[in-house]
Amino acid sequence: MKILGKKSLAFLEKYLNNPSPTGYEWEGQKIWMEYLKPYVDNFITDTYGTAVGVINPDASHKVVIEGHSDEISWYVNYITDKGLIYVIRNGGSDHQIAPSKWVNIHTKKGIIKGVFGWPAIHTRKNGKEESPKLENIFIDIGAKDKAEVEKMGVHVGCVITYPDTFQIINKNKFICRAIDNRAGGFIIAEVGRLLYENKIDLPFGLYITNSVQEEVGLRGAEMITNTIKPDVAIVTDVCHDTTTPMINQKQQGDTEMGKGPVISYAPAVQNKLREKIIETAETNKIPFQRLASSRFTGTDTDAFAYSNGGVASALISLPLRYMHTTVEMVHKEDLENVIRLIYETLLKIDLKKGFSYFD
Repeated sequence: MKILGKKSLAFLEKYLNNPSPTGYEWEGQKIWMEYLKPYVDNFITDTYGTAVGVINPDASHKVVIEGHSDEISWYVNYITDKGLIYVIRNGGSDHQIAPSKWVNIHTKKGIIKGVFGWPAIHTRKNGKEESPKLENIFIDIGAKDKAEVEKMGVHVGCVITYPDTFQIINKNKFICRAIDNRAGGFIIAEVGRLLYENKIDLPFGLYITNSVQEEVGLRGAEMITNTIKPDVAIVTDVCHDTTTPMINQKQQGDTEMGKGPVISYAPAVQNKLREKIIETAETNKIPFQRLASSRFTGTDTDAFAYSNGGVASALISLPLRYMHTTVEMVHKEDLENVIRLIYETLLKIDLKKGFSYFD
């Protein structure tokens, strides 16, 4: 099954290049909804910006496939008299990658460009160099003082993103900031497209859910699951490629980009649903990997699983290198195989049987 054609890749690039920091996802959601619109019956949106494309809205049983739309970012936290800007995190932004990076500060007057500054190597003491920390990284927007910063429209609370855009290297490796987890929104949209184009008539309602605010505690999923009240939720997010340097596989597991979707084992993952996904992968010869999570998955799976008295939930992840940097990297074939696995699993779900351990 050929999945990623020119139209799909153009959508992925447009969707990734648009900034969607946590709490400010709506412009990205509009791009996502415009792409998905021909393939669904209607949309649900909520107060904080989660968007849901619905197929078969009148069906009594409901299945969610879900990704999250937000990306990590920074907030302006303090402006010095000299016009330099100190920041706090909005999500899990990595302080160590900040020095020398360009940034976009989002203001009512538009984007203000800046850079994370850092002392030149010549001015640092040998053997006593400070490493980047949240307390010492700062942004320079070329202003002479605080008054000029404020005149430019920058104030405490402005959100800050990186401008890095989508690129392809070595033919099939996709690189961008925010692949975590704009890839998830892309994957579930592609599943919706394939269902439509292949004229699949599902025996349940499908809720293609692009949640907000995952990066600050699964908040969007917590809200929308109470609106939808699904019977089943299949979540897709990213996980680490643990084969790159300085990662301890004995602690992080053995998962690798290019070797297929990663199926999770965790208390929040409903075992019968997970086994249905594994059976689907094996039947359709879709390569897959396994990952165990202690206590919780750290993804929206947890929010869906423990809502509404318990929702049968599972997690299918896309292996990714360099998470929470501006050069997140995934393999094209993994993207296609996650799409295939979710699509094929939906064709095998029988909600008349359900997923109870006692049936």
